[in-house]
Amino acid sequence: MEDYYIWFKALHLLAVIAWMAGMLYLPRLYVYHADAEPGSDKSETFKVMERRLLRGIMNPAMIATWTFGLLMLYVGFTNEFLTMADGWLHVKLLLVIVMSGLHGMLSAWRKDFAVDRNRRSANFYRIMNEIPTVALIVIVIMAIVKPF
Repeated sequence: MEDYYIWFKALHLLAVIAWMAGMLYLPRLYVYHADAEPGSDKSETFKVMERRLLRGIMNPAMIATWTFGLLMLYVGFTNEFLTMADGWLHVKLLLVIVMSGLHGMLSAWRKDFAVDRNRRSANFYRIMNEIPTVALIVIVIMAIVKPF
């Protein structure tokens, strides 16, 4: 399996890019959707965009991110070039779990919008839009720089 590690890494990175594109874009759609009149053409258009983004891009990308990331962990631990002493890995994994939780929250909020039951302001979604950005910065630094 060690021969496949570089492929797992490439596929993992491609999946992360797709997932993060959605994680950065979906809350931005919510910002605009929150200001749209429920039932309006604008609101209905946002519903379609949000559903397609989540189901067509974000969900498959998150699954692929986890799949190839776990395969990399397996190969890394099996071949002993990763260890449980790698502090950077703990931080990275924790933030990926946080990102997965945020993904679930975004999914739940999409369902609220789908039935015109959004209870949050556009400003709330603006703030939530910053979380994936900060997490991404820290994750990339942990994975590339490995500061500890």
